[in-house]
Amino acid sequence: MIQADKDDAERLGYLKLDVLGIRMLSSMRHALDEIARTTGEKVDLDRIALDDAPTFELIRASDTLGCFQIESPGQRELLQKLQPTRWEDLIVDISLFRPGPVKSDMIQPYLRRRAGMEPPVYIHPDLRPALRGTYGVIVYHEQVIRTLAALAGYDLTYADHIRRHLDREDLLPGFRADFVRRAVARGVDRGAAERTWQAVAEFASFGFCKAHAAAFAVPTYQSAWLKAHYPAQFLAGILTHDPGMYPRRLLLEDARRRGIPILPLDVNRSEREYVAEAVEPTAEGGRGPTGASSRSPAAWPSDPQEGSRGGWRAIRAARVEAPTVPAADPPSPPVFGIRLALQDVHGISDAEIRSILAARADRAFRDVGDFLRRTSVSRPVTEALAHVGGFDALSRADANRRTHLYAAMTTVAAREGDQLTLADAAAPAHRFADYSDAEVVRAELEVLGLDATRHVVSFFEPLLADLGVTRTRDLHRCRGGSKVMVAGVKVASQTPAIRSGQRIIFLTLDDATGPVEVTVFESVQPKVARTVFHAYAMAVWGELRRTGVRGISVVAEEVWDLTALHRARGEGRLREAMANPTRPMAPDRRLWHASPGSAG
Repeated sequence: MIQADKDDAERLGYLKLDVLGIRMLSSMRHALDEIARTTGEKVDLDRIALDDAPTFELIRASDTLGCFQIESPGQRELLQKLQPTRWEDLIVDISLFRPGPVKSDMIQPYLRRRAGMEPPVYIHPDLRPALRGTYGVIVYHEQVIRTLAALAGYDLTYADHIRRHLDREDLLPGFRADFVRRAVARGVDRGAAERTWQAVAEFASFGFCKAHAAAFAVPTYQSAWLKAHYPAQFLAGILTHDPGMYPRRLLLEDARRRGIPILPLDVNRSEREYVAEAVEPTAEGGRGPTGASSRSPAAWPSDPQEGSRGGWRAIRAARVEAPTVPAADPPSPPVFGIRLALQDVHGISDAEIRSILAARADRAFRDVGDFLRRTSVSRPVTEALAHVGGFDALSRADANRRTHLYAAMTTVAAREGDQLTLADAAAPAHRFADYSDAEVVRAELEVLGLDATRHVVSFFEPLLADLGVTRTRDLHRCRGGSKVMVAGVKVASQTPAIRSGQRIIFLTLDDATGPVEVTVFESVQPKVARTVFHAYAMAVWGELRRTGVRGISVVAEEVWDLTALHRARGEGRLREAMANPTRPMAPDRRLWHASPGSAG
């Protein structure tokens, strides 16, 4: 061990390594554990095929929410344009989406040349060996080093020294003069030497070395493979460890769009983390937790006198005497839902979670009083559990969520081992009306920060119809350049550095049919910035822009606070509110999520 900073450690001759803590690795380990627990399969991610068709279909469709490195709006747009077909394309994708290639305008030339729209261009023939794999475009650090060495004759050690100091403004003039002088002395045209140096200098130190990009491409591909083949288990891992740029509520909506049921919080079934749980069709045509099938041999009568038409012997005889009956179809593979986790309950502690898990391991909770007696959970947390429906599965015919909340607020339950009085054992005589749909979702937002039962946008449906909103699932039918109205809950916002130097706001809205990307340029920011940053749900009028095979974004021209429009509609003044939009004065933080970019 040594106590020294990175520069001193390097001067002393030590190899300097950055060890990154990537939460995606924890998410994938959680997913693998869930796969093993729910299916019995032991998946080895180091042995999966690197040319898996479903995985690349998912990547090319940019259906990559939750996937390492490739879930941000910019990355999903790049995937639409790049259309990866092999693992090596992911290495290029990760390397291109860096400030260096963006600043030096390397992305568009690479895409055009890869698509055959223009031939590869090499500033000098000596650069062909270093840049052949990327069509003459500098993408990796290694290519910067070999470019400097090929034209100026530097050894690779000194070329790397220059590469690592390209961000030093005080050193650049000397590096440039020496490079051009040496290149010209080796017979390179001065103009070609100048253009080469310009490309190298703009690349600066903000790119990736290929080895680094390849290492990042491994969890990128593995996370996409898990999402393609085990989406419920994968999303359970992502929801548990929260490794990416989007809030959990958008990932839950992504799960719903995939047909993955979101199972409610339940004090008898929810674990500390999000888990996958097998579900099966119910009598109403929906899906519920899997139980024993009534057709399984274990459910047949064990007593020969039980059962209809002669009991067990009649059943056996019927099976033997009817060999011509076609065999039943093989059982369909189980469908997995995602069970909400105790960890997200507002105010709950690790000790309280352990208390719940330990108590129910002995026997399931019967009611709120039983829960209070056998756990060390505080009354406020018990009230939160009742408020969000954690006791709903325990309901008797005369009880509902409001009844459970009342019990959590008023029950004086002695802890287990104390003498139980008749007053403790008596059930509350009060009857309450059950929660409305709006109250259910409000409770979920207050306790979990999630609209798990029903998407919050669904409450704005009449307003969206009046506004003529085009839903995300239908935007692909619109022509590029057409005007559209979109609306949704804000789930991400970014103001990354771009080549032009402008301050551009990139938003992601979720309208329950998918995320839509919105670009807010500087020209409209003075009138809409307050709404963009402080409203949690908004409507946007703008121009539709196509960004890839299926990629779409909207360039904003006007933005409204959706909740203000909702109130105005109820008061009969929607047209007035749209003509004179009210800018929110303070943020509503329940659904606000500011994100700097994809993890890693």
